[in-house]
Formats: sequence, structure tokens, C-alpha cells
Amino acid sequence: MAAAAHPDDIEFMMGGTLIMLGKAGYELHYMNIGNGSCGSATMSAEEIVAVRTAEARSAAALIGAVFHDPLVPDLEILYEQPLIRKLCAIVREVGPEILLLPSPQDYMEDHSTSSRLMVTAAFCRSLGNYQTDPVGPPISSEMCLYHAMPYRLRDQLRNPIRPDFFVDITKVMDAKRDMLACHRSQRQWLDSSQGVDNYMRMMEEMSAEVGQMSGRFAFAEGWRTHSHMGFGPEDFDPLHEALGDYVSGG
Repeated sequence: MAAAAHPDDIEFMMGGTLIMLGKAGYELHYMNIGNGSCGSATMSAEEIVAVRTAEARSAAALIGAVFHDPLVPDLEILYEQPLIRKLCAIVREVGPEILLLPSPQDYMEDHSTSSRLMVTAAFCRSLGNYQTDPVGPPISSEMCLYHAMPYRLRDQLRNPIRPDFFVDITKVMDAKRDMLACHRSQRQWLDSSQGVDNYMRMMEEMSAEVGQMSGRFAFAEGWRTHSHMGFGPEDFDPLHEALGDYVSGG
């Protein structure tokens, strides 16, 4: 399961690894916590939410992933109990072995808060006295959490982030491009709001930079592994086991 803040966040930082896991036989789940409501300077919130939800559905469908509806508007991704209860209900329903999450450090609070929310939601999956919304039984399955690189590979104080390990996504770059290309509404928006003159080129440059960090791969995604405490055995590392030769480091 990949969970992020906004439509296109998964595609930028996690899409290649998600595609690789699908090829390795994993059932894929795709979720944006925020609905993209602030992602336009010309459309109303209602209009852009409809557009971006359809774009995200298309991206998930391209790789055969189960799509989970977003829960809140942009900038309302807050670390609060009502949202944690809803997210925990989804974690209990899906029961992922691998949970792909945003970096805990990123330039935008929606990104880092999404990471924190999902860590708590996953931790609470097995707590019998924690009530979800909707109510669902606890699960006790082992789970490993992996944090993607932050956008532009820097934290909110502009410090470089170095991953624990790298996933070779070279052979699935075309599929990653196709996923990101589904988010057509964001090309002009990112240019006007953040000075990103070509969002596809930016994704490719970050993937190439991480590949260069690896010292092995042309294109790569970088990952850091969350503490095992509360999630599974210390040596539980299903992503490495699933992708084998396509993983370097860690």
C-alpha cells in the first residue's frame, strides 16, 4: 500500500517502487489522504477535486492498484484523532505487509503530516481498545514501513536526505512517466505556484539523481526504513525480499 498527501505525490516519489512490487506479485493499494482541492488557480475547489480524483483513479488503474478515496481537503491534513481513526480503519481493512509512506521531513506540512498520520494509523492496527471509523476488528499481521525521499531530495531546512537503500526503477520508468502523465491538471498549476516549468522533467531529474546516489542504477527511488517496534520483527524486510537484485544498500 502506498499512501501520500496529494494526487501525484505517489507518482513523483514512490511510483516506480510500487510498480516493481506489482510485478513481483503484490496486490497494490493507492491512497491520497488529501483530495487536491487547492491544486488550481482557475477552477473551484469542487471542480478541481473532481478532476484530480479522476486523474488519480486513472493512475492507479494503469498499474492495477485498488484506489482508496481521499478523506480531507488539502491543508486540512491535520494530526487529529478523527482522521487517524479513519486511516486506521483502512489499514485494518487492507492489512498491508509493505506500507510506502512520504518522508517524515519535507518542505510541505501536508507531506510530513501524512507520514506521521499513517505511522500512527498502522501502529494502532493491532490495538483492541482503539476504535476506528468505521468500526473494525484489530489485525495482528506483520508490517514494514518505508519512507520515500522528500520532494527535491531535501528536508524543510534544505538539508540533503540520504536514503538507507535504493530501488532500481530503470525498467519501469516509462510506466512511472505514464502514471504521472495522468495528472494533466498539475502541469500548469505547478508552473504558476512553485516554478516547476515541467513536472515530468522534474520527476525524471530526481529519479536520475537518486540513481546517481546509488552508484549502480540509471534511475532509482530512495527509501528509509521505519523502526520495527510495534510493527514486526527487527529483521522483517519484505521489500528487499520481494525485489532482490533491484535493491542496493540497506
